[in-house]
Amino acid sequence: MSERKLATIQEILDVQPIEGADSIEKIKVKGWWCVSGKGNFKTGDKAVYFEVDSLLPINDHFKFLEPRGRKKMIFDGKDIEGYRLKTIKLRGQISQGLCLPLKDFFEEDLPLGEDVTEKLQVVKYEEPVPAYLSGKVKGRFPGFLQKTEEERIQNLPEYFETMQGRLFYITEKVDGSSGTYYIKNGKFGVCSRNLELLEEETNTFWKMARYFHLEEVLTKTGKNLAIQGEVVGPGIQKNRLKLSNVTLMVFTIFDIDTYQRYNFKEFIEFCETNKLQTVPIVNKSWAFQGSMDDIIAMADGESLVNKNTKREGLVFRALDETQISFKSLSNKYLLKHEE
Repeated sequence: MSERKLATIQEILDVQPIEGADSIEKIKVKGWWCVSGKGNFKTGDKAVYFEVDSLLPINDHFKFLEPRGRKKMIFDGKDIEGYRLKTIKLRGQISQGLCLPLKDFFEEDLPLGEDVTEKLQVVKYEEPVPAYLSGKVKGRFPGFLQKTEEERIQNLPEYFETMQGRLFYITEKVDGSSGTYYIKNGKFGVCSRNLELLEEETNTFWKMARYFHLEEVLTKTGKNLAIQGEVVGPGIQKNRLKLSNVTLMVFTIFDIDTYQRYNFKEFIEFCETNKLQTVPIVNKSWAFQGSMDDIIAMADGESLVNKNTKREGLVFRALDETQISFKSLSNKYLLKHEE
């Protein structure tokens, strides 16, 4: 999976009024609905679309966002500050992302789909990571591994033509901190979402490695493999699942040599054999069907980890092709928990 495209050139597919609103309307880009000033766009216009989770630079283009406040984070080892885009609701309409006219940024006409993330100095916002998770850095996330970010269904409208009837298995998206544990040519490593970590007694990712004997589990396979999962529990993402202990829930077994995930059967067998807990399995065989709204609505519901909490969303992975996958996040969950 490639790095996320946070700012792209897109076509306005639809413009609709918002009931009871005089100065704003909703516009559609790919599978996303955004709120914009009335008359800013008409159907067919080109725009720069900034996705949710973007951290926008502090400059004149975005100064209208100043009343919402700024966010700080560390990016490439440097402290940066900017405006974070998150899921919001205006006059009853959910708005996800930001559309601004193409001419505000570029004199030339750019092709649809062009990625302008770096040109516009947009980065993905990441919540500050506590010291017991971030640990001491050994290096960047290894290039022979695959990062665990799934594409949102709103970015894949073509799936509603190409994937009809295709079988997927569905897992719960668990709100925690992503960890990767690998063995390559006899070398064992532990990674957070973006970095490889030095071994420390107090680091939570390394604690999970020792508790579940992951080096031994991987070594005995005789293969170059990675176990990828979500570390959840007290002190992590505000422990929204209200767990009493920190644990690891596995969602992928990744073959480093073939650069492929294990299929569903192989994934389940591996975890059962090695007594590893998987993320909750919601559906073992679901045929792709319905509309964009239907699949987004599917994400709402109780967590299978703790029925007294709501789930963050769902992850869908094709049964016949391990690289085809997407996620659907619960808008109800996002509106409640995004800060």
